[in-house]
Amino acid sequence: MKLKKKPKIILIACIVIFCLAAIAFVGYQTIFKSPEVKEAKVLKTIKEYGYTLKDNKTKKYQEMFEELSKILEKDSVDEEEYVKKITQMFIYDFYSLEDKSAKTDVGGTDFVYSPSLTNFLDNAEDTYYKYVESNIYGDRKQDLPVVDEITIDSVEQTEFAYGETSDDAAYEVVVSWTYTDSDFSDYQNEATLTFVHEDNKLSLAELK
Repeated sequence: MKLKKKPKIILIACIVIFCLAAIAFVGYQTIFKSPEVKEAKVLKTIKEYGYTLKDNKTKKYQEMFEELSKILEKDSVDEEEYVKKITQMFIYDFYSLEDKSAKTDVGGTDFVYSPSLTNFLDNAEDTYYKYVESNIYGDRKQDLPVVDEITIDSVEQTEFAYGETSDDAAYEVVVSWTYTDSDFSDYQNEATLTFVHEDNKLSLAELK
């Protein structure tokens, strides 16, 4: 007895539909699925001061971090040397935008006075970081500045008082810098930073 053609046609149709669905699924996964976002790993910490170095930082910043570590591991820390180094690190990390993953990836936060950190982040995201496009998948085409040479113009001890913050031995640092690309020569290139004592470390309390 011969099989009826209708069941054969249904079976073939099911196989074809299954194959097409499989091909469509693989194609969707290949074309539209977002790539995995690589999380930054901690390379080194200076626990006593709360400083952290992650592997998404540039080689130049990593070198500065090592220099800072050597300054702070001495039995007697030279505060002027210390404040000069964290000024350089803050300027480089905050004003270099090329290595930032998004507008919320604000640099220099390790050095900001903790009670002022939330306000600092809000201001940064609304101003200097406002137009930084997302690069969490590594496909950003935007040209962004990178700090090049940093010059410490002066360091002076001073009294500082703001709200509940008061320090008779704060540090005022005047600094200037250049960028690796002349296209950013009209960006901010000088500032005055005031650092106050916060527990055992120096923290940025004012930037102008």
